[in-house]
Amino acid sequence: MSASPVDTATLRRLPKAVLHDHLDGGLRPATLVELAAEVGHTLPTTDPDELAAWYYEAANSGDLVRYIATFEHTLAVMQTREGLLRTAEEYVLDLAEDGVVYAEVRYAPELNVNGGLTLAEVVETVQEGLAAGMAKAAAAGTPVRVGTLLCGMRMFDRVREAADLAVAFRHAGVVGFDIAGAEDGFPPADHLAAFEHLRSQSVPFTIHAGEAHGLPSIHQALQVCGAQRIGHGVRITEDIVDGKLGHLARWVRDRRIALEMCPTSNLQTGAAKSIAEHPITALRDLGFRVTLNTDNRLVSGTTMTREMSLLVEEADWTVEDLRTVTVNAVKSAFIPFEERNALIEDVVLPGYASAL
Repeated sequence: MSASPVDTATLRRLPKAVLHDHLDGGLRPATLVELAAEVGHTLPTTDPDELAAWYYEAANSGDLVRYIATFEHTLAVMQTREGLLRTAEEYVLDLAEDGVVYAEVRYAPELNVNGGLTLAEVVETVQEGLAAGMAKAAAAGTPVRVGTLLCGMRMFDRVREAADLAVAFRHAGVVGFDIAGAEDGFPPADHLAAFEHLRSQSVPFTIHAGEAHGLPSIHQALQVCGAQRIGHGVRITEDIVDGKLGHLARWVRDRRIALEMCPTSNLQTGAAKSIAEHPITALRDLGFRVTLNTDNRLVSGTTMTREMSLLVEEADWTVEDLRTVTVNAVKSAFIPFEERNALIEDVVLPGYASAL
């Protein structure tokens, strides 16, 4: 494989696919300041640069619960039709600028109803904003396909409602489902009825697991609930000793279950110690279907280009490695096979060929 250094400009041009990215964790700082002023919400600072720095510092606590608490401010400005339309449209445009060609955006509609919108109105509005962003990106020559994952909050009691929404909007831009929120103490099996309903309706879903809790969380997500992908999954390494895979790790690898890995976010929440030691590299070498993701671009102060740069600079990744995780992500996307195949053959592989 090529060991030549890859410059940032080249990385930015590479086609990217992101499966794990939260809408309410990716606002532009300047937009957050403007929308907060409009709704009368007080921010830690009204200077966009200082606000971005505040988010990054607050998220570097090494604690998932505190990391999640930073969403108070973004959610405050996402309670109106105007706020949702703008944040959804800008979300797409920011991805397009970063070279993303496929993305799945996730959010929990139940967290956006404090301004009087119904759950269905929230979904309809976000989809309208995403569609506007995709149209603008295509017109600018940087098309990006964005599918939506609706989330239920695992520590609350509206997960089944969110699952019903995913079924209802499955032909209107929603491609799947997830549960989010504090993982430790809120096991996936608490919401088994919702997952059984999704399976009965053939709606795919991923589950946040193996981040703040270990192997039991991953096991429940896969073997009890039936998840098709795992959000994060970094602690699957607890089932690997001296390169030898345990039963659960082998199940994940052999059945090509995608791990939605988010290196910078994992460092912030204490799920990994460094980029150089992040399990994504070891798991890649062991043949797992790892994917590279941002999780929350504002909260983690990151982009897909930055995540790629960190792996190149600190974990000796090559362009070929980046191509592998990009193809992995598209293969595991919750969209029809023919769309996945077309993205890989017509967009991803030609884009990387030009960089090699």
